[in-house]
Amino acid sequence: MTMAPDDGAPSDLSHAGAIVDKAIEYMVGQNISSLSIASALLGGSLGLLTRSLSDEAVVQILTNAIGSVQSGEMRGLREADVPRN
Repeated sequence: MTMAPDDGAPSDLSHAGAIVDKAIEYMVGQNISSLSIASALLGGSLGLLTRSLSDEAVVQILTNAIGSVQSGEMRGLREADVPRN
């Protein structure tokens, strides 16, 4: 994995995000509930993170995510035009 020179993000992050977006679109088309999709993605993500990072690093990532929810940063996504089941 290489880092993009401008923002420090992995250069393949955009590609991975596009693939995940297509997978979500497919699952929504299969009438899988949003909660089931999100739970499966979160579980898979945590599994991948725990295989490649320390427990402390995973906890820090989750702490950052909790902070984003508590600060209202994620609230804008709720109002976005996202299909819900």
